[in-house]
Amino acid sequence: MPSSAELLRSKGLRVTRPRLAVLDVLAGGGHLEVDEIARRVRERLTSVSTQAVYDVLGALSRAGLSRRIEPAGSPARYEARVGDNHHHVVCRGCGDIADVDCAVGDAPCLDPNTAHGFEVDEADVTFWGLCPRCQARRRTDD
Repeated sequence: MPSSAELLRSKGLRVTRPRLAVLDVLAGGGHLEVDEIARRVRERLTSVSTQAVYDVLGALSRAGLSRRIEPAGSPARYEARVGDNHHHVVCRGCGDIADVDCAVGDAPCLDPNTAHGFEVDEADVTFWGLCPRCQARRRTDD
């Protein structure tokens, strides 16, 4: 597996400490909000602005090294899992997010009846429901 520095170079991006730190945080998994990413990056670098983290995330997303997801009613989240046509399930109770592999397999997974001239390369599917924790909480509240 290529190093973070090699990944950045392969996408034509300069290798910087903030970029390496953000990639390292994202590699830890999850669907993280910018504030959480910035907090974890500061544990590594001590001095980095939230704006710098936003800038890094934008560059990584444009380069295909991270993915930005925006569940309705929730702040943007970022993840390292890219290029595999997966989707997400979001808990209506606590906002927890989990990955869901595509049932169809091939991108874009769904084809619109009319694409209006667009070349569609991805379908963003979000499933909604209650996670096991929130289901248990609901049962005890009844």
